Amino acid sequence: MPDRNRRITLAARPEGPPRATDFELVEAPVPRPGPGQLLSRTIYLSLDPYMRGRMNQSVGYAPTVDIGGVMVGGTVARVVESNLGGYQAGDFILCSNGWQDYGLSDGTGVRKLDPAAAPISTAVGVLGMPGHTAYVGLLDIGQPQPGETVVVSAASGAVGAVVGQIARIKGCRVVGVAGAREKCDYVTRELGFDACVSRFDEAFPDALRAACPDGIDVYFENAGGAVFEAVLPLLNTHARIPICGRIANYNQTEPPPGPNLVPRVMGLTLVRRLTFRGFIIFDHMDREPDFLRDVGAWIRSGELVYKEDVVDGLEQAVPAFQGLLQGKNFGKLLVRVSDDPTR
Repeated sequence: MPDRNRRITLAARPEGPPRATDFELVEAPVPRPGPGQLLSRTIYLSLDPYMRGRMNQSVGYAPTVDIGGVMVGGTVARVVESNLGGYQAGDFILCSNGWQDYGLSDGTGVRKLDPAAAPISTAVGVLGMPGHTAYVGLLDIGQPQPGETVVVSAASGAVGAVVGQIARIKGCRVVGVAGAREKCDYVTRELGFDACVSRFDEAFPDALRAACPDGIDVYFENAGGAVFEAVLPLLNTHARIPICGRIANYNQTEPPPGPNLVPRVMGLTLVRRLTFRGFIIFDHMDREPDFLRDVGAWIRSGELVYKEDVVDGLEQAVPAFQGLLQGKNFGKLLVRVSDDPTR
């Protein structure tokens, strides 16, 4: 085992889009596990939009990363050494090593993985936090009914792709919003959405309206910005809007220019009896068994498919994350930090 641990730390708090200089790749000795701890080597690091909020000084729903601290992130890893009951060297685990080669854990939030049951990479993707988020946000908050129209922003992403497929399985008409035409084609041809509209289309609001002739009953919000503005007038009476993310706003350093949409949003919310609800998946861990059962079964039956966008090398985490915030990834974004011995 190497005696050095590469770590990507937060060097400065970004103002606007994160820059390479906001991070630092440093080396430290590989830690050794104490009593009740295990040491694992990261195989896959998950990159997700929520990480941008962890870089800010302001306090959100989870602690911010300290300057000089290792960037947070879900990981798939292999146990190297264990002083923790129930785990031994060689076990594959879901854990939270963050942006580094090796990490220590006392077992909190750790789950063993069975490579024979599913590819281990899926534990931070379709069978992990993104998939769980899609499942809870759509079914528990969106509550789609057969025949309703469900619109999903960031439709080819890790969360959006699962949302749309579950809505299709539940008998809904599904319309995606994505960026590049290639992504829109994938959403309709591979994921089975009924339609997909590019947010880059100069006539995007009109194209979305044409794709939703009966209005929108559920809008799964991942994007915010201009996508939400186009969706708003199309929302039907009693529409439900699960708010998962708003990636269009993550890099903003000041409020967007007018007009002020708050009066219109509030007015439509009242008149059409709309339900907006933000949610954080950590509040819904009781649903994880149901999620793993249902989505696992849909994957095995071929009803639900997934796509991974894998980049190699911890040193590629920063440019890959910058690209994620610009919509450059295609599918669930992962960094392969070390070799996956199961493949």
